[in-house]
Amino acid sequence: MEAVLAQNVYDRADFFAGYSRLGRSVHGLDGAAEWPAVRALLPDLTGLRVVDLGCGFGWFARWASAHGAAHVRGLDLSQNMIARARAETAGDGVDYQVSDLETAELPEASFGFAYSALAFHYVEDFGRLMRSVHRALVPGAGLVFTIEHPIFMAPSQPGWSADAAGRRVWPIDRYGVEGRRVTDWLASGVVKHHRTVGTTLNTLVDAGFAIRRVVEWAPTDDQVAANPALAEERDRPMFLIVSATR
Repeated sequence: MEAVLAQNVYDRADFFAGYSRLGRSVHGLDGAAEWPAVRALLPDLTGLRVVDLGCGFGWFARWASAHGAAHVRGLDLSQNMIARARAETAGDGVDYQVSDLETAELPEASFGFAYSALAFHYVEDFGRLMRSVHRALVPGAGLVFTIEHPIFMAPSQPGWSADAAGRRVWPIDRYGVEGRRVTDWLASGVVKHHRTVGTTLNTLVDAGFAIRRVVEWAPTDDQVAANPALAEERDRPMFLIVSATR
């Protein structure tokens, strides 16, 4: 069977330029509103070998190394991402590899923790990837990842509308119809792969993971007070955060 290859949108000049201007690209983990919720799920990384799947500019890889990880391997499909990650990372505690998560084969029983931020919704064969990650982790090792929430991925175009009272309404477009979705985000024709929450979690179970925590992220009162623009993220979950154990 012919291998599935991911769309390498991050190496498109228009997309990469827009992505580089996002708050999370400029400020790193501190620019990601969901980071406090993610950090609360992370184990003590001291002495662990860590794999960062879809590592981007290397923000988490460097954070993990600074917080005691024995070694961190960052994988990303984008040459642009890997080049910047390497340029901004000092020391030998982190290495980066250009790798397509659709086809990557991770070394068996090689890592004590796996992490991914906002990458898995670009992966078509999520089941194959989760089986590969499961094999790559030692028994008892953890996996924490974030994705765009499936409800966020399935809005009717052009997004939210207002009801008679002026409240935002988010019509959902074929939530139960899974598969390829093409959207315009930072550039035209960006391909993502929609899966329901149930399919996402059951894929983990089928691969052998035990699910520990599921967070449908919304900003806290303090976050909205500091940044009122975040208030709209309470209208529907934007991120799904999952913690699981091998």
